[in-house]
Amino acid sequence: MHRTGDEVAYKIVYYGPGLSGKTTNLRRVRDFVAPENRGRLVTLCTRGERTVFFDFLPVNFASIGGTNVRLHLYSVPGQAYYALSRRVILDGLDGLVFVADSQMERMDANLDTMEDLENNLQTFGLGLSMIPVVLQYNKRDLPGITPVEQMDSQLNRHGWPVVEAVALGGGGPAETLKIIAAMMARRHARLGT
Repeated sequence: MHRTGDEVAYKIVYYGPGLSGKTTNLRRVRDFVAPENRGRLVTLCTRGERTVFFDFLPVNFASIGGTNVRLHLYSVPGQAYYALSRRVILDGLDGLVFVADSQMERMDANLDTMEDLENNLQTFGLGLSMIPVVLQYNKRDLPGITPVEQMDSQLNRHGWPVVEAVALGGGGPAETLKIIAAMMARRHARLGT
């Protein structure tokens, strides 16, 4: 959390394997938030639409007791060779959305990325049980998807909230953002910060 005057900003990082739908989530959020309540989506990507360093979308979320609440949404690159970029983006996060690819053949990539996330958080003295996390099981509209129960047994060791999503043209991104924002608000109230 970053506070300046009458504004507080929370950093939410969308993390997951390559091509799981992290950037698509930010695009969908941009589409449903009124233009006057959001900034420009900044995307640094390759010609093939793969994120290189990060995506960033600022959102004016709410005004609570005279304080403006802004959400700074980031997505990290999923490709293995951008490991350092992922670690840098995690610095100072307040909440995390793990975007898992529901396709059966992508489960190993989900597990590897979850392990990468845990290792990167450790460099900041954090563990997954210390921050608000929402699991989003994306691409639920595709054939050959992993059952939710199996995804839960392999990815949801902490009992996080789960959202089934179709980020590309379907539902899930708005609900995911609402849940992570509510989790951060409860944590903020509990800690009195």
